[in-house]
Amino acid sequence: LLSCRLYCEEAKDPKRRSCQTVLAEALDIVVRSFAPILPHLAEEVYQYIPYKQDSEGVFRTGWINASSAWKKPGIEEAIEGACAMRDSFLGSISGKNALEYEVIIVIEPGLLFELMEALQAEETSSVSQLNEIMMASQTTLLSELPKETPSDANIIKGTFLINLEGGDICEQSSYKVIARPIAKAKCPRCRRYTAESSSTPCPRCLQVLAAGKGST
Repeated sequence: LLSCRLYCEEAKDPKRRSCQTVLAEALDIVVRSFAPILPHLAEEVYQYIPYKQDSEGVFRTGWINASSAWKKPGIEEAIEGACAMRDSFLGSISGKNALEYEVIIVIEPGLLFELMEALQAEETSSVSQLNEIMMASQTTLLSELPKETPSDANIIKGTFLINLEGGDICEQSSYKVIARPIAKAKCPRCRRYTAESSSTPCPRCLQVLAAGKGST
């Protein structure tokens, strides 16, 4: 997830920048957390952070002060739900390369489906947050099984308990996960199986490369 955003997206792409922001915030919190017991190490790390403009040091800039903007209702549950489905997917392919597969997630209309839609607005995507979490080359989000699903398809079933607003909103939702070998070729740039040919980058990478040339 991190490597794809950091190394495959355009330098100023919001996805890449948001990833850098999260890493910077995480580093700041970790350094301040261990500063009381490892003061010299914490100070050394803090002084080497390249984007820190002040030189007051970690002990003169206050304790952890995470912004309330990081706490958005439903986001934690959406990520946890997606991770539960990812575990079902990875378990169904028994140690094989997840990028060689496409995932179909089927959830009946309801709160869980809406949470997944927050991670993937399109029905099928290879660049959505949901697909990044699933670690597959492509993810499809549906409300019912596709009509062309073979009778012998390996359908993994699971449930996820949604608990929002301190338990005021509680819903047990079921889901189905289907893993299918993807038919596309491996992109030579991002390594996902989303290209038409193994010698040509996928559409996403072609767009990033074109944008990079335009900015030089």
